Amino acid sequence: MISRFFSQGKRRFEDLSEQEILALAISSEEDDARIYLAYADGLQAEYPDSAKVFSEMADEENTHRNWLIDLHKNRFGEEIPLIRREHIQGYFQRKPDWLVRPLSIDKTRKMAEEMEAQAQHFYQEAVKRCQDADTKKLLGDLAIAEQDHASLAHRLGLKHVPESVQEMETAKEHRQFILTYVQPGLAGLMDGSVSTLAPIFAAAFATGDTWQTFLVGLSASVGAGISMGFTEVASDDGVISGRGSPIKRGFAAGIMTALGGLGHALPYLIPDFWTATTIAILVVFVELWAITWIQHRYMETPWMRAGFQVILGGALVFAAGVLIGLA
Repeated sequence: MISRFFSQGKRRFEDLSEQEILALAISSEEDDARIYLAYADGLQAEYPDSAKVFSEMADEENTHRNWLIDLHKNRFGEEIPLIRREHIQGYFQRKPDWLVRPLSIDKTRKMAEEMEAQAQHFYQEAVKRCQDADTKKLLGDLAIAEQDHASLAHRLGLKHVPESVQEMETAKEHRQFILTYVQPGLAGLMDGSVSTLAPIFAAAFATGDTWQTFLVGLSASVGAGISMGFTEVASDDGVISGRGSPIKRGFAAGIMTALGGLGHALPYLIPDFWTATTIAILVVFVELWAITWIQHRYMETPWMRAGFQVILGGALVFAAGVLIGLA
């Protein structure tokens, strides 16, 4: 029922005339060429070799479009009906370039392969709907071409992006991910998890009231998250350091800071004090282990060193909170 409601006003592919099928193929090839050019533009600054791959993909799509236009002129004249993917019920859709950014090498190549596979399926179905010999021949040839093009990104990658360049681009992409997301996120998680230990457990042991402790933890976590996020944004615009967008880093730092504090604040929604406190302490151990794992996995810090730093710091802050709360 829902799919029927949303497809109202759309044409069924089975109801299209041969002229409309050609018009749909023309607009689809044009859209795909623009998408590949957008991919090339998005990759140009950081990965110029891979950008060439998608520039050639766009050239291929424009060539197909020109063939289809020539056939349409010969059969139906100069005026091409306006029919696009979104006009057809159940027809595959393409995501706009701005919805899939930031672009990564692997993601764009996989999307290109998926686009070519969908185009191949379209031409195979279109051949079944056409009777004209020239139209069937061209659509069949394009189906075969799209089948070959499913690996075009890979083949062009071998041409423009040899293995040594791929390794360099992959390393650069990984480093950028670390600088933009992992590093500020890890700093936020450490700050949120460790710095809120003292106020939360101090409030817990001073009041013995789980609700009041939760409110202290909530305010400390949210406040620390906002502060950490704005500090990250204001501290570095990313232009000189190459750490990437300050907005992305700010969100990574702010969200992880808030989550780090909320992890051991949420158990105090449980009315029983000792049950809540026991669960909160267990959550703290999980948080500290997660910080240690991230440091080892992404920052390449040895296990022993990462564990010693995190656990020692967390234990000191926790002890300070308990002692202050019992004073």
